[in-house]
Amino acid sequence: MTTSFAPPAVAYAGSDDPDAPLVVLLHGRGSHEREIISLAGHLPRGAAYAAVRAPIAEGGGFAWFANRGIGRPVAESLADTMSWFRTWLDEVAPAGRPVLLAGFSGGAAFAGGLVLADPARYVGAAILYGTLPFDAGVPVTPSRLANLPMFVAQGDADRVIPGELLERTWSYLLGESGAPTWAHRDPGGHGITPASLRQLAEWIQARLSRVLQKGSVSVGVPADVAWPTLAGGTLPRRDGARPDVAWSIPQQQQSDTAPTELQELLYARVSALVGVSAGPSRISVPGARGFLLENGAGPDEAFLVPQAREFAHLHPAYDGSLHLALPTDQAADLVARGWGTPHPWAGGRLTPGFVMVFGPRDDAELEVVAGIVAASHAFASAPVDAESSSLPQRAPSAN
Repeated sequence: MTTSFAPPAVAYAGSDDPDAPLVVLLHGRGSHEREIISLAGHLPRGAAYAAVRAPIAEGGGFAWFANRGIGRPVAESLADTMSWFRTWLDEVAPAGRPVLLAGFSGGAAFAGGLVLADPARYVGAAILYGTLPFDAGVPVTPSRLANLPMFVAQGDADRVIPGELLERTWSYLLGESGAPTWAHRDPGGHGITPASLRQLAEWIQARLSRVLQKGSVSVGVPADVAWPTLAGGTLPRRDGARPDVAWSIPQQQQSDTAPTELQELLYARVSALVGVSAGPSRISVPGARGFLLENGAGPDEAFLVPQAREFAHLHPAYDGSLHLALPTDQAADLVARGWGTPHPWAGGRLTPGFVMVFGPRDDAELEVVAGIVAASHAFASAPVDAESSSLPQRAPSAN
């Protein structure tokens, strides 16, 4: 089926530099582009903003995709509309210009469809008070969004989007998608609150700053990721379900924690690595123990916060997980195989390979986790070219 749409009606704000990062704002209803473009005044300066009118009549809009039944007609309509959008986007943002999506309500479904269909085309997407377009023909597969920063905001009293779709969206983005996801919840309903707008602005600022300074990284999990520090050179799949993890900062493991004796054995193993000094973490919660490589020659991206030269830390006994930095292919592989989860700020305020590694539950897992930390140590130890640029000087709390 082919559908012909008129050229899009677009409202613009912000920078008129054709090379500036482009933030596309998508509303859930017909001609409301003038309404959602008003958000630009509360979002970071320096970016260009474009609000695109839905190619469906008032009362339908992108919300159509979120609230209609599932099946082939929905998938075909979504595919047609995404093709229409991409034709416009490729004209205003040729390859090389960073594009970030932010969709509200039904616009969230459309933004989600676009990013799931072609994750590498975008540097991030915000899903605001809406749902991903499940069962509408786009891939919603494990680690589909690995290394792609996402933002999700929901209201506990939202009665517009079905609750089961909101929960499914939240769970996928914070779990199976593999995306580093900055999440926000508030007691409000179906509307962007001042608190969620502030969080969105912080996320956009952090993400675009990182992209402009460092560029973006490959999205998804590459095949045959090498792990020289592990037996056999590959990472096995972790048995069992993923433990519960706090979605807010500080990021903590909340279930299925490592026995204390294994935590101590792991601490001893990592402390004995070449050039490592161990002690209280400089950037984590009280009681966390950090592993520093002050003379490490690795890139800034190999350290949780470059100024601290801390490449990993072990959380207190009630948690038992670790935070560490890995090359992005290893970070994506680790998440896909169930050994950890991205830090919500990875690829924004923090290095893109910043991950939580779940604490070891037995001796076999201890060997694997120790090998994962050894990979982080190797990353921090390897010399790099002097051209690597530094991160902003203020060191955020990385938990």
